[in-house]
Amino acid sequence: MNAETVTAICAVVIAVASLVVSVYQTHAMRQHSRHSVRPILQLHRGRPVGGRAGIRLINSGLGPAVIVDSTLTVDDEVIGAWNAPGVDYVRDRPSIRPSAVTFKEGEVIATDYEQYLLSVASYDPHNHVGVEDLINRRLTLSWGL
Repeated sequence: MNAETVTAICAVVIAVASLVVSVYQTHAMRQHSRHSVRPILQLHRGRPVGGRAGIRLINSGLGPAVIVDSTLTVDDEVIGAWNAPGVDYVRDRPSIRPSAVTFKEGEVIATDYEQYLLSVASYDPHNHVGVEDLINRRLTLSWGL
């Protein structure tokens, strides 16, 4: 092998290595971009005495969330979706009827969205025992995004 052949082989190896690194970096950059704009939905339960108490939905991600489906369960019984009929069925169970916000399938939850899904305006631990029990122990909510 002469010097020109060795130089040509080295040039091909360097070019192939450069191509592999470029493809890997492009893939990693696309994956990072996809993850950096994804929604992050969080459900928080709060019970400040005298204040609004309930289940609060927060989109703390950098992108909007599209609700594909939801499942509302109470006492291990599937009620249906988190929509007006399902939520009204749940709201009628406690002695004091809580306020509610519902979604339709395909609805978009904007970035920085923060809203109580089920709540009472002025929480009192003695008067809202049924609502507290419903929110803390009996109700399960799952989302499909």
